[in-house]
Amino acid sequence: MSDMAAADYERFARAALPHYNLGSATVTLLSFSENGTFLVDNGGERVVLRVHRPGYHSLAAIESELDWMESLRLTSSITTPQVIPAPDGRRVVEAQVGDETCLVDLFTFVEGTIAEDDASDISFSELGAITAALHDHVQQWQRPGAFTRFSWDLETMLGPAGRWGNWRNAPALSADDAAVIEEAERKVIDRLTDYGMGPERFGLVHADLRMSNLMVHQGKITVIDFDDCGWSWYLTDLGAVVSFIEESPDAPRIIDEWLEGYRSVRDIPAADLAEIPTFVMLRRLMLTAWIGTHPESSPAQTLGHRYASGTAQLAQAYLTDPSWFRVDVPATAHTLAH
Repeated sequence: MSDMAAADYERFARAALPHYNLGSATVTLLSFSENGTFLVDNGGERVVLRVHRPGYHSLAAIESELDWMESLRLTSSITTPQVIPAPDGRRVVEAQVGDETCLVDLFTFVEGTIAEDDASDISFSELGAITAALHDHVQQWQRPGAFTRFSWDLETMLGPAGRWGNWRNAPALSADDAAVIEEAERKVIDRLTDYGMGPERFGLVHADLRMSNLMVHQGKITVIDFDDCGWSWYLTDLGAVVSFIEESPDAPRIIDEWLEGYRSVRDIPAADLAEIPTFVMLRRLMLTAWIGTHPESSPAQTLGHRYASGTAQLAQAYLTDPSWFRVDVPATAHTLAH
């Protein structure tokens, strides 16, 4: 994990500006998580600059992310930001501060509000339809030969060296809570091992379709931040929708609305519907690990002291409550050929 602070990312953001002939522009931090994202204002012309965390992605992997975003923007109904190349044509530039280098890219500014700040204008049914369109696109897209992204599988999600860390290192985790969470993890692993990784279930996904990665403007959703996109189960995109709000009484309704929108574009077989609780639990386990490895993040600072105990309560429900995030399978549920 990088120990760079927001101020470090800002130095790299400023160092990148000359690559885009934006040396006199102002730079303001928008978000700081895996990367640092900045608003760049050049005399009223606004763009968004992203400084990548060192070591998280290779140049080839970032280029692949941009390839997918561009294909979605040009050949699907999904709205994404447009990458802005440097004058020399590079989509990703190297910003240097001292002996250190960070990879940087630049995007068009998206009007609107982050759904996390105001979800009143968001339609979860529309988000479900968008997600289905993403999955349809993936199954039809002829990827560039050099395309490369990491996988979100059981090892990289839950293994001791998981990409977001190990949930056992979460703050304020008691031994009793750890025992319940461990049992739920075993059930998740067993069910997903049986579920399998066939091409109808496992493909390229956004992997982080939570409220902080959706911009809403006049009711229209723009999907941002494909930084974690990679190979995983398609239903991981559903688990992400209720990130940090799994305990909310609204969460089951949100999933129902999402499913309604998804099914309007693409069917979900009964075997997939049966695993929705497992994918909600899987995501919660990952976020519990993430909280532990991102102590500087807003969720960690506001939720960290009680997040592990909440995970244990959800784990208990997953293990013992047959109705927890259970979806009724409609009589017409079937698999569509794609």
